[in-house]
Amino acid sequence: MDDRYPIGTFQHQGEVTSDQRAAWIKEIAELPLLLKHSVANLTQDQLSTPYRKGGWQVRQVVHHLADSHMNSLMRFKLALTEDHPTIRPYDEALWAELADSLKEPVDTSISLIATLHGRWVTLLESMNAEQFARTFYHPRSGETVPLDRCLGMYAWHGKHHLAQITSLAVRLGW
Repeated sequence: MDDRYPIGTFQHQGEVTSDQRAAWIKEIAELPLLLKHSVANLTQDQLSTPYRKGGWQVRQVVHHLADSHMNSLMRFKLALTEDHPTIRPYDEALWAELADSLKEPVDTSISLIATLHGRWVTLLESMNAEQFARTFYHPRSGETVPLDRCLGMYAWHGKHHLAQITSLAVRLGW
């Protein structure tokens, strides 16, 4: 297993069906509770442990999820209210080095993710196929991203970082 990608990279070929969208929305809805349980009994030393050599600390992973998923919700809202907007990328590695990612208790981001995902799921469940086909432009990758693909990427993203935490706990016998 690759510690960096314990569940592999995001893969989806072909059309995104309504059943696939529903499954991804369910994964986004379930992430906050799974994440909360994954860190509930960890000590401060464990939260300060990198999930792999050269990787982020567990606490940085949790805070990164909040940062990243906040940005994703904003990207959805932009794409739903503007015609093919250009989103603003950010340097997630630099964000992970800011004081709030290094010092803030993980419970802050766990609560934020729970609230954020509640709103996001409400929005996602209200969307129709035409809305999921709307797009934004990502200037760093040069890609046009349809919202249904973005949905899949972020469902994977949550599971990906959750697996980094849970696989570390298994490897170290926590």
